[in-house]
Amino acid sequence: MLDIVVIIAGAREGGSGAMVSRWFLGQARRRADLRLDVMDLVRTPLPPIPSARSDGGTGAGVEARGLAARIGAADGFVVITPEHNHGYPADLKLAIDAVRHEWAAKPAAFVSYGGRSGGLRAVEQLRLVFAELHVVSLRDTVGFHLVAERFDEAGEPVEPDGVNGAAKLMLDQLIWWGITLREGRAARPYTR
Repeated sequence: MLDIVVIIAGAREGGSGAMVSRWFLGQARRRADLRLDVMDLVRTPLPPIPSARSDGGTGAGVEARGLAARIGAADGFVVITPEHNHGYPADLKLAIDAVRHEWAAKPAAFVSYGGRSGGLRAVEQLRLVFAELHVVSLRDTVGFHLVAERFDEAGEPVEPDGVNGAAKLMLDQLIWWGITLREGRAARPYTR
C-alpha cells in the first residue's frame, strides 16, 4: 500500500475545482493499493510568505513543519490544480516552497482543469518546479478543458469512460513509480 498525498490547490467551495476534486478522490478511494492524505490548501495552515516570516525566511515555523511531516510521510503525490493566468495558484507555490528535502525521490501526478488549455500550462510550470526539488513527474495527466462543460448537474463527468480510464492509467503509473522509488530510497539514501 502506498501513502499518497492529494494536494488540492486553489479550489473554491462549490466551484469547478470542488467537482474535479470530488470526482478524483472517488476514483482514488476505489483502489485498495492507496492510502490517501487529502491536503486541501484552503483548509491547510500554510506558512506566511517568506518576507513576512518571523523565522527570517527559513520556513521552520509550525505550519512548515506540519507540511514537511505530511510530505515526508508520503510515497507520492497527486496535485489537483486549476490554471490561473497561465500558471498555478499562489497557495500551491507557497506550500511547495515551504518544504524542501521531503519532496525528493518521489513521484507526482497531476489533475488539472481550466479554460481551453485544461490547466496544462499550470502543469508544465509545476514540472519545472518539481524537477528542482528532485520529484519525478509523471507524463500522463488528467485534464479538464472548459471544465464547467465536463460535469453534469450532479457533479459527475459527462464522458466518464475517458476520464475514468485516464485516472486509472495515471494512478497505475503513480503506484509503479511510488513502489520503485520507495524501494530505491530504502536500499540507498537519496542524496541531493
